[in-house]
Amino acid sequence: MTADKPFVIEMPDSTFSGANPGADPALAPPVPDLLPDGRAMQAALRIGAKRPRSALGRFAIWAFGALFSFVLSVAAWDFVTGLLSTNTLLGTIALILVGLATLAATLLALREAATFARLAKLDGLRQRAADAATLVDAKRVTAELIGLYSRRSDLAWSLSRLKDRHGDVLDADALLRLTESELMAPLDAAARAQVEAAARQVATVTALVPLALADVAMALFANLRMIRRIAEIYGGRSGTLGSMRLLRRVFGHLIATGAVALTDDLISSVAGGGMLSKLSRRFGEGVVNGALTARVGIAAMEICRPLPFAALPRPSVSQTISRALAGLFNRGDDAQKG
Repeated sequence: MTADKPFVIEMPDSTFSGANPGADPALAPPVPDLLPDGRAMQAALRIGAKRPRSALGRFAIWAFGALFSFVLSVAAWDFVTGLLSTNTLLGTIALILVGLATLAATLLALREAATFARLAKLDGLRQRAADAATLVDAKRVTAELIGLYSRRSDLAWSLSRLKDRHGDVLDADALLRLTESELMAPLDAAARAQVEAAARQVATVTALVPLALADVAMALFANLRMIRRIAEIYGGRSGTLGSMRLLRRVFGHLIATGAVALTDDLISSVAGGGMLSKLSRRFGEGVVNGALTARVGIAAMEICRPLPFAALPRPSVSQTISRALAGLFNRGDDAQKG
């Protein structure tokens, strides 16, 4: 054999004729067509729905918090008294600033306490409406709802219609259905608009931002803001701690009931995400994350709503995500045509 000639190994024809089926690419099993699973929203749900702390953990947090507050108070006292003894002017300024900081902390605490009270009031109204068996109970719930929304200018027309008609109703269920139809319809429309906007935002960020943790952070932020605005629409006006507690309630409810799984009301959305993922994996993930965000928003509506869904239909995830992404696709089509 000379160096200028190639070394060739001849393969038998049986290798390509089907004698060895394992070597034929045409007979290989197809690659599984995996649907996107919405990893960003799944991670956000796990972060937002942490298990409640044990009694020992709550005691440890209380003890360390009390110790930190005591040390901070003593340090502030020593700082102010030390300045007063050396320089009256600087000590007076420090005393005023400490007083203003204490006042601000007290006002923040009172606001958060009022937040928890408002959310508890909504929970109580929903429970009393579900348990109302007599006309007297239904009238009491209706009167509380009228008082709750009496200062809302956007519900002035609905309140006037309800006041004109509720006296003619002599059945408890009919009165509650009338109250829900008149008062909850505009509020449900505003809450659905917030859910659609959040679902569109999460889907867009997931599709366009390639960073691994950016979509998770955006999903948490968008869901927290959505839940807070839904609470405000129904009269909750939740603060920072109230919003976090409400977020944990919603996420915990979804995980406990298994509602984050891909069930019937997500089939069409996931099918759309599967088809879009053939073109772009990130785009398919965005559709599924948007659908899961819509499900979180609908759960938040159920928790924040002072009346359970009875006269009005409960929003579906497939319709909500379809409306949310339809506007996005229409704007993209218009831009391409222009």
